Amino acid sequence: MDTPILEMRNITKEFPGVKALSNVSFRVAQGEIHCLVGENGAGKSTLMKVLSGVWPYGTYTGDIYFNGELQTFRHIADSEKAGIAIIYQELALIPELSVYENIFLGHEISNGFTVNWNETIKRANEMLARVRLDVNPATKIRDLGVGKQQLVEIAKALSRNVKLLILDEPTAALNEDDSQNLLSLLREQKAQGVTCIMISHKLKEVMAIADTVTVLRDGQTVCTLDAHKGEVTEQIMIKHMVGREIDNIYPPRVGHQPSEDVIFEVRNWHAYDPSLGRAVLKNVNFRVKKGEIVGFAGLMGSGRTELALSLFGNPTHYQVSGEVYVQGKPVAFGHPREAIKSGVAYLTEDRKGNGLILIQDVKQNISMANLEELAHRGVVDANAEIKVANEYRASLNIKTPTVAQKVGNLSGGNQQKVCLGKWLFVKPNILILDEPTRGIDVGAKYEIYTIMNQLVQQGMSIIMISSELPEVLGMSDRIYVVSEGRITGEVPIAEATQEIIMQMATN
Repeated sequence: MDTPILEMRNITKEFPGVKALSNVSFRVAQGEIHCLVGENGAGKSTLMKVLSGVWPYGTYTGDIYFNGELQTFRHIADSEKAGIAIIYQELALIPELSVYENIFLGHEISNGFTVNWNETIKRANEMLARVRLDVNPATKIRDLGVGKQQLVEIAKALSRNVKLLILDEPTAALNEDDSQNLLSLLREQKAQGVTCIMISHKLKEVMAIADTVTVLRDGQTVCTLDAHKGEVTEQIMIKHMVGREIDNIYPPRVGHQPSEDVIFEVRNWHAYDPSLGRAVLKNVNFRVKKGEIVGFAGLMGSGRTELALSLFGNPTHYQVSGEVYVQGKPVAFGHPREAIKSGVAYLTEDRKGNGLILIQDVKQNISMANLEELAHRGVVDANAEIKVANEYRASLNIKTPTVAQKVGNLSGGNQQKVCLGKWLFVKPNILILDEPTRGIDVGAKYEIYTIMNQLVQQGMSIIMISSELPEVLGMSDRIYVVSEGRITGEVPIAEATQEIIMQMATN
């Protein structure tokens, strides 16, 4: 395992106004699982895009050696031909095509000018068996869950005789069972000679699977840790990632007690999804007090996001019934703007798809939910917009050279802060946070948690939906558990444990 399959030497990559990578050196041994960790914006994904040819030879300085040979990948097809495959967090599958069509898309098995479908299906079954996925290869991708789609992506990579498999946040959207299944699969591929690089913010998974860990910070290599020497611990990784000790990932809220005043209440709430032909929420009742964080826990598909969307002006057009009260007064939101006017804001779990306009800049994204405050006679005051954006840039510690930077060029954690800034600008009383730290590193998580504590101390109420039980337990004052569209339990934080929540979540 000492023979390097990959060496990247003194890699430097610059974008306008930003040096994303500065003399980064990175070495991966043959047949190991090598994890790449660091805060959002540290340069992890950029480094892998340089390696895979997304950022082609000539757009960076430094050298890449793969299997001992100097490489000059000018396109992702070049790296794939060499035996390198990269799987991104946003899966590159075509929903309307079958599993076997997706696996061999771009390298079809042909008889001259026609595709040999019988051989394609036979080989697809072999790849599916290799990733332990028991599905009919004729199944359309849209009919598979996220966990199974991830396995199809890996089968697709293995079908190209991959030597080095790169996975960028592979478990970010997976539940606990699917995540463990994926890690187990990576161990099996390692045993079969496939070398893996995994980018992850989930440090417990890194500790469970890594042979070696490289830490990046601010576009530079900080250190490489050897798991076999006991160097890969959560505390050591966090210290190197953020440049300081973080003793408590969940910052304590000192000297603050929520009010007894109920600011938001939902009674007998039902939601029917016509596209699915079934109810997604059934007889939901809950309340939120002023100045508290109420956690909503549950398995994927339990109805947590459906609850948030149906309450926030129902943009998905469910058929809803029930009662909603804001500060004791009955309300009915037919559109998200009505919810916003009543002091309710919703930060989506999908920041790239629904939360931000990636081709617009930071200031436009922060202002877009509250343009009325910046407009005079229908014209937005550009100077006022810049001033507001810079205020949130400073208060939320958004790392960007300027508020004129396009949001699509920012790291995931900084995109999330822009999304949060957008909703804070509407000055809500009730803030719904759906997976607020998904795909965010431990340092950025700490910053988000600190901001949440500050907001509730100022009197705001927060509804936090999260798939991470430690996060729910670490940040909530009370917890509701959702299962199959129903609330199956309410637990005070003093009595809450992971075991109790999981028991309620599987009822």
